[in-house]
Amino acid sequence: MNRLIAAMIRLRAWRHVHRAALSCVLAFACMVGGAVAQTPAPVATPESAQPVVPERADVTLDGRALFPVRGTSSFPAEKRAQEIGDRIRAIAADPSIRTDSLRVVEDEDRSRILAGERFVIAVFDADAEIEGISRQILTEVYQRRITEAIAAYRSDRTPHVLLTHALYALAATLALTVILFAIRHGDRWLGARASRVLGERLDKLEKESVHLIQARQLWQGLHGALKALKFLLVLVVFYLYLNYVLELFPWTRSTSRGLLDLVLDPLRVMGSAFIRDIPDLVFLAILIVVTRYVLRLASLFFAGIEQGRIKVASLDSELAQPTYRIIRLLILVFAVVVAYPYIPGSESEAFKGISILLGVMFSLGSTSVIGNVIAGYTMIYRRAFRIGDRIQIGDVIGDVLERKLLVTRLRSIKNEEIVIPNTVILNSNIVNYSTLAKDRGLILHTTVGIGYETSWRQVERMLCLAAERTPGVLATPAPFVLQKALGDFCVTYEINAYCNRANDMVDIQADLHRNILDVFNEHGVQIMTPAYVADTPQPKVVPWEHWFEAPAEPPSTSQGMRGGAGPAAS
Repeated sequence: MNRLIAAMIRLRAWRHVHRAALSCVLAFACMVGGAVAQTPAPVATPESAQPVVPERADVTLDGRALFPVRGTSSFPAEKRAQEIGDRIRAIAADPSIRTDSLRVVEDEDRSRILAGERFVIAVFDADAEIEGISRQILTEVYQRRITEAIAAYRSDRTPHVLLTHALYALAATLALTVILFAIRHGDRWLGARASRVLGERLDKLEKESVHLIQARQLWQGLHGALKALKFLLVLVVFYLYLNYVLELFPWTRSTSRGLLDLVLDPLRVMGSAFIRDIPDLVFLAILIVVTRYVLRLASLFFAGIEQGRIKVASLDSELAQPTYRIIRLLILVFAVVVAYPYIPGSESEAFKGISILLGVMFSLGSTSVIGNVIAGYTMIYRRAFRIGDRIQIGDVIGDVLERKLLVTRLRSIKNEEIVIPNTVILNSNIVNYSTLAKDRGLILHTTVGIGYETSWRQVERMLCLAAERTPGVLATPAPFVLQKALGDFCVTYEINAYCNRANDMVDIQADLHRNILDVFNEHGVQIMTPAYVADTPQPKVVPWEHWFEAPAEPPSTSQGMRGGAGPAAS
């Protein structure tokens, strides 16, 4: 009987191979015919010609598959297999029914297997057609397997077998304990052995690499690999132990058979999904390579513009990198849009739900971020300032240290770092002291109030003289004076002087104030206060002999005096 069954299985395998070979030949013939005709005419196979594979399910007893049965639309295969298994189990649990009492009763359209008078299973011609053998032979095979299953069911539940299997389980538990103990001590031994063998080599490697390779990091990686190996080994040992122990007892045998499926089913699903998605993965790999090279070409192009090797009339070198960032973002967005349909799992509801959730979170949490980014690009293309410029934003004056898409960093004249969001800058007035300073000069100005008893010609000449003595003030264009107001007690004069160092404007203006005080003191002209009640008996000037009262120190003779040599020299 076993030889007959093996021969039938080989016959069915040969039929499948023959059908597959015939299908390949027909497909190749269709391809050749289509190529010769030069007309893409797809061959449509009607559904009626497609072989319909019936649904099948295994009849099991104590976790062992006995034989498969087919089902129908009104009587599914799983339900039929479960009912047959329940009947076999009930018969096996009844010791009054002997195994040799199983018999076959032939009817016109079916063959019935009975255990005494109890019905077990009915075998139909449709069942035999699937196996490719006669109904009588299939019924004999079913009868033999049911007999063996009932005998094994009763044997596995005898006290002697259960006691033996319990001893086997105890021995397996002891073996598991010994193996786990050995793994623990082996891990320690292996770590100590690695420390002795590789310790000096890793330290030497670190010194030879000029500390680019850290021995501590290598040790951490090695210990992590040993821990992963230990965990994997313990997991395999536990799996083998559970599989063996659960297989010993009939009540847990089905669980033992399910352990392997528990591990292999996810791998089988992932493997089949990977094979199915290979064309999409190849497309994604090609898209990534093409996108990478396009980005590299764009980077080289804009780097050439930034370095001046490539000239573009409508694009300055300063705008090369910001423009490259925009182009790079557009290229990446286009690549993601093209790649989205080919991403494995992109059509699943979970993937779509996560995408919608991420989109909502991004839209709710990035409003200010997007606003700052847009403001940053707007300022870049407006060319409001550059790195190193001295600017004023609101009440803040400082030098531009860094200009990012979200914020701009300034260093104030007090050496403070100030971070300003780009949206604030976009909505504020910006005063740039450096833009015109190098070409046309930045005008520094200050005002003084002088009494009406002093000639305005003398005042203007003294103010211009003070500006000429100030380091950093340009000789051309020459300084000039404006009379701002004719006040109640004084005339307000404004000295205007050009400089081309906007970042030093505070120091230059401080020197200008010092020189104004010196020049007016030299010539005995009093600088008025904003308001007073009456003139003092003596002019409010600083006599020469009091210029360097303590704690001020007079300069040495070799150095001379800043702002002139005093009244004696004049």
